[in-house]
Amino acid sequence: MSSANLTREETAARSASVTVRKVHVELDLRDAPNSQQLVFDTTTTLVFDATASETWIDFIGESVGRLTVNGVERSVEYDGARVEVRDLAASNTVIIEGKGVYSRSGEGLHRFVDPVDGETYLYTQYEPADSRRVMACFEQPDMKASYTFVVHAPAGWHVLSNQSVATLRDRDGAQTVEFAPTLPMSSYITSVAAGPYHRVDAAWTRGEQSVALGVFCRPSLSAFLEEEEIIEITRQGLDFFTDSFDFAYPWGKYDQIFVPEYNLGAMENPGIVTFTEAYLSRGAATDAQRGGRANTILHEMAHMWFGDLVTMRWWDDLWLKESFADYMGAHASVAATRFTDAWVRFAANRKAWAYEQDQLPTTHPIVADITDLEAAKLNFDGITYAKGASVLKQLVAFVGEDQFFEACAGTSPHMPTATRRWKICWCSSKTSLGERPRLVEGVAGNEWRIDAVARGRRRWPADAGAERSASASLARRAVRPR
Repeated sequence: MSSANLTREETAARSASVTVRKVHVELDLRDAPNSQQLVFDTTTTLVFDATASETWIDFIGESVGRLTVNGVERSVEYDGARVEVRDLAASNTVIIEGKGVYSRSGEGLHRFVDPVDGETYLYTQYEPADSRRVMACFEQPDMKASYTFVVHAPAGWHVLSNQSVATLRDRDGAQTVEFAPTLPMSSYITSVAAGPYHRVDAAWTRGEQSVALGVFCRPSLSAFLEEEEIIEITRQGLDFFTDSFDFAYPWGKYDQIFVPEYNLGAMENPGIVTFTEAYLSRGAATDAQRGGRANTILHEMAHMWFGDLVTMRWWDDLWLKESFADYMGAHASVAATRFTDAWVRFAANRKAWAYEQDQLPTTHPIVADITDLEAAKLNFDGITYAKGASVLKQLVAFVGEDQFFEACAGTSPHMPTATRRWKICWCSSKTSLGERPRLVEGVAGNEWRIDAVARGRRRWPADAGAERSASASLARRAVRPR
């Protein structure tokens, strides 16, 4: 097995012995417009505590040129995916200097040259484990840290990351942009974008809170942006989720950027959500197309609370992060926007996708057994997203919408303190899987009942009236296909 394929067991052992505190990343992108320049300089400083004398740090790039551990330069042990770090102390500062490679596959730092204006546009895409193509990191979702990004880029470019700009210095035709430190977050949701993008600014205000909104695309597509509708949906979503989760939007700004050659639909990077340009209709858009875009905007926004602020420990629990957001995309569309037929589209499209996927030989439990990263990559499908969302819709129908959101909001004050393992659809630091059904019963005021959560092909509960008593929650044996 390649050392790039991280396993659940080894990452669990690493997080048990290493507590990462903060990460400082410096990227030199000044030569990005030169298509002959295939690599960029990346320097990462990681501050962490350790109980073990050695560990490894993930990085996939052309080379690692220098390794410094607690002020002492060490020989580089690098196999193309892991940098071995030895002789650790209780508290450590490790600096890794390397060369990353510009991507043409949408994995890592993607570079695109617009044939219309000849300009270069950069953006990152990481999920599940490609941030290591841009920076040295602990590439697993439970090892959160506060990230500070410093980017050197050509003058005149917009440079974006998860947080707002803290300082900007221009010199010799280039700029150095330093961003404010982030809240603790997983490496796979950090993000950087840079280029002469078209920009539209707005704001969302709620009481004393004001959130800067930005919408970006290539200038050659600005005529198709429909920024007014995008900003309207964004404001409606922030209103809805702030009320529903009883927890203020925590990530500072809220940028949304439509990027070229994107290899998926959208990504919930805190403060800088990326979308495929397919959401910008070149001709007259149908209401269904606009409704689909609104659904995706709200899906990604739901992740700001569930997925980003509270995060799965490992990729076994990808299903609930995505099932929850898939459910919320439709629910918030109906509750907060003009697209009140969103559940009709969900039944016709998303649920149909899940039925189709569930009939294939590749079907799997909603709660899949993800032993390593290669297995995780195969789990982004209609079962993880739409089948799980269908089950959550039944749960809401059974316990009641008010009770469901009361249970969600009830954990919000605890969310920033730690990464937690997802259980059912809301988490708290002191509740186990066995205790969760009792919490639901207490909030809902009735016995926990739901049919075996999609046992497999041809065994879907048809609606909320199809419940059968199930004493377990969403245990794996209750969801494994036949």
